[in-house]
Amino acid sequence: MKNLFFASLILFAFSSLANAQQLKSPEGKFVMEFSLQNDGTPTYNLKYKNKEVVKTSKLGLELKDDKKSLLNDFTVVDTKTSTFDETWKPVWGEVDNIRNHYNELAVTLNQKGTDRQIVIRFRLFDDGLGFRYEFPAQKNLTYFVIKEERTQFAMAGDHTAFWIPGDYDTQEYDYTKSKLSEIRGLSEKAYTANVSQKNFSPTGVQTSLMLKTNDGIYINLHEAALINYSCMHLNLDDKNMIFESWLTPDAKGDKGYMQAPSHSPWRTIMVSDNATEILSSKMTLNLNDPSKIDDTSWIKPVKYVGVWWEMITGKSSWSYTNDFPTVQLGVSDFSKAKPSGTHGANNANVKKYIDFAAANGFDAVLVEGWNEGWEDWFGHSKDYVFDFVTPYPDFDVKGLHEYAKSKGIKIIMHHETSGSVRNYERHMDKAYQFMKDNGYDAVKSGYVGDILPRGENHYDQWIVNHYQYAIEKAADYKIMVNAHEAVRPTGICRTYPNLIGNEAARGTEYQAFGGSKPNHVTVLPFTRLIGGPMDYTPGIFEMDISKMNPDNKSHVNSTIANQLALYVTMYSPLQMAADTPDNYNRFPDAFQFIKDVAVDWSESKYIEAEPGDFITVARKAKGTNNWFVGNVNGETPRTSNIDFSFLEKGKKYTATIYADAKDAHYKTNPQAYTIRKIAVTNKSKLSQLSAPGGGYAISVIETK
Repeated sequence: MKNLFFASLILFAFSSLANAQQLKSPEGKFVMEFSLQNDGTPTYNLKYKNKEVVKTSKLGLELKDDKKSLLNDFTVVDTKTSTFDETWKPVWGEVDNIRNHYNELAVTLNQKGTDRQIVIRFRLFDDGLGFRYEFPAQKNLTYFVIKEERTQFAMAGDHTAFWIPGDYDTQEYDYTKSKLSEIRGLSEKAYTANVSQKNFSPTGVQTSLMLKTNDGIYINLHEAALINYSCMHLNLDDKNMIFESWLTPDAKGDKGYMQAPSHSPWRTIMVSDNATEILSSKMTLNLNDPSKIDDTSWIKPVKYVGVWWEMITGKSSWSYTNDFPTVQLGVSDFSKAKPSGTHGANNANVKKYIDFAAANGFDAVLVEGWNEGWEDWFGHSKDYVFDFVTPYPDFDVKGLHEYAKSKGIKIIMHHETSGSVRNYERHMDKAYQFMKDNGYDAVKSGYVGDILPRGENHYDQWIVNHYQYAIEKAADYKIMVNAHEAVRPTGICRTYPNLIGNEAARGTEYQAFGGSKPNHVTVLPFTRLIGGPMDYTPGIFEMDISKMNPDNKSHVNSTIANQLALYVTMYSPLQMAADTPDNYNRFPDAFQFIKDVAVDWSESKYIEAEPGDFITVARKAKGTNNWFVGNVNGETPRTSNIDFSFLEKGKKYTATIYADAKDAHYKTNPQAYTIRKIAVTNKSKLSQLSAPGGGYAISVIETK
């Protein structure tokens, strides 16, 4: 570990204009300029390779119930410059080591008439810019309420954007590709029909937002280290092409309750003329604090199966009984309740999944619908609260734990909070201790429904603080967390690496709810995965959902080869083989890739990428000399050309290629694939067809 932190004016170029400073990135590709306008409004702009990517943009915050907001009348009272260069090792990740190298400018501003001070801190990396607001301890600014943050990102043109509509409660949309000027028209219908918060602007979009300029520059807007603050959306002034931050309000409409000393999250701008560099950037992680968990030996990447897909498709149910009136009359012991006959989390079915996991080298089995309350929540009350420790009569907690343990398998706990967050917090210690007493090391938590008791939004400051509390409390019990319906990640997994996954986007479950666009998985790595790994739940082999449940006519818009590739292209230390054992047993040769593929990596090479069209990634399994390659394709068939120069010189390897057949198509022939083996070295090259909604996966094993 190398750590250098020193002030050096040589590394920074300063403007001769009053109150204006320039900051250069370590390699000089970026130049950021900070200045004050005539009325004392702070501004910045950003250039990449001498091209303006963010025009002069205003900074500041509007305060509630305050005669004067933190928007203007500022003077510069101090500037500090420094550089930082370290290399750190993630607990799990895409690479063994991450370099954190940036130049920094901290500008202290004093506001005339109020004598209040704020610091705007800029960090310029070789892949982009991060900046945040800091509020030092001072007598004239202690407690304050944010009405709105007024951070701007002024675009230099009518760029192409990959966006989902602004929504305070869900990120589970398909992405739309359009010009910025087209967002308003395209979002009007979807906004009226789908967006949960009707007071949100129809030009509001969510971050991470991926953009491409007409001259081939890729820009990504997001945030990092979202703690004790509201999640940021972006509202577009589509006449001037200026994005402005739009914070998620709480139940009262307030955007944030602050107490100095404190600071905002980082606002991030990644820029490159190569799309692969956006995917490989570690800037979001680098803007988060180092791990606060000293002993991380208990945090392990996990490959798992689960009683989930059969529930999502409707083949089985979460609830033990459909006899809602009987249960509501107070028969909590279910002695008079009639079993539904479709309950998925029963002893025999769970043992089947445990046996399958053990036979195929998996680590764990996720079981949902194991605890009492689902029949009431689904049948009568959206406000039902669970206790997280009381199993249904057909789920033997101790017996199944012992059975799984005898097979070398862990069971993953499921906590559906039903949005009743205070109830979850009251039960959290007891629930986590119950997990430890029964051998559970990881939990999938859910936040479906309105947040109780006040009707908070899923991404406001109040609920963001709850998500953070749950992660930190879980760390006390040495429990790993996979949070669904929570706020989109912002790199906090560096600070709390027990956060091994999130949903926070449109996952595989929507393939059973009517489908997702076939190019969806070529967009997610540029958007959702910028902040951290996703529990996408790949590996579906039966695309016709009616074969699981005759009443469900949905279709999975993917080929089998595409599903295999997701284990490489959709990075996560938490990977599920989401289909049922029966479907995997039908295609054992294709299933072999899922059995073989790693979940933790020492190197990652992004070979080719274009958002919405294709992504090809190669990763080296940690502790081995073996590589795995994945390619996912959009709606247009194409030939992918790669070379194997990432392999070690002088070594020989056997590559097993799982590819689309010539007539494969995500809609008409999704299960058509071929498997072949070839010998490769670091001098080998490959041309491989990818079908519409298809792709390929390759295991590259060193020949001993």
